[in-house]
Amino acid sequence: MRDNPATDLLVTAERPHAKPPKSPAASLPSDDAETIRSLLEDSRVDETQMCALLENRELPGRLLAEIAKRRKWRASYRVSYALAAHPHTPPLTAIRLLRELQCMDLIRITRLPTASGELRRLAEEQVLLQLPHLPLGQRLAVARRGPARVAGQLIVQGPEQVSRVALKNPFLTEAHLLKSLANDTLPARILDLIASHPKWSRLSNVRVALLKHLNFPGNRVTEFVAALTRGDLEGLQETLQLPETIQKTVRDELLRRSLLTSKNTLLRKTP
Repeated sequence: MRDNPATDLLVTAERPHAKPPKSPAASLPSDDAETIRSLLEDSRVDETQMCALLENRELPGRLLAEIAKRRKWRASYRVSYALAAHPHTPPLTAIRLLRELQCMDLIRITRLPTASGELRRLAEEQVLLQLPHLPLGQRLAVARRGPARVAGQLIVQGPEQVSRVALKNPFLTEAHLLKSLANDTLPARILDLIASHPKWSRLSNVRVALLKHLNFPGNRVTEFVAALTRGDLEGLQETLQLPETIQKTVRDELLRRSLLTSKNTLLRKTP
């Protein structure tokens, strides 16, 4: 009697600890329409078994697309996630599935090493669309574990409690923080959080971006200007629309350093 590939896969799914064959995809050829149909129409296959089947990273794209078309499996959130996360799911199918996923599962997609760069980017965009509608608890969770792009957006959106957590996000990069600082609506209290952060406040590019921001707290200006290099100070002088108070502080600091350099030079020449 000829073996039924669909039955073989079902048995494997029912015995998750069974040793899988060397090449599971070999029993399910992508051009075997009969095998695909028999698997999808087998009423014995339930949600748990289908998810077990989808753990097979070698399943062909044609089968995955066929699963996604079936109403029974589209109604299953677990199956939808497993399909979206599968490396062989056709791109258009995966993109449609992303719209149905919850925020934290979308974040999981952004971290999958097997996901394409385009799929990760689209998953991030779906997270960004959901951010304004998330309750505080979920926003905090996303701020803590989300990708750099999402963390940077949460710094801008806040509230302050969320921005504080997002600044500690291990995936946040200097580039994404600088994008946040380019937002003119960033309030002074968030700028002060960044200025007080033990990691980000030490970076010269971040210091310069803070000083350029129109809402930067005035009581931090002298401290930050004094920590900049001469090159950064001279670059700030050329910045258009820099507040007059900061321009004056920069000029005074450059003058102070010039006088100090001249004094030291004179002392070295004195016998």
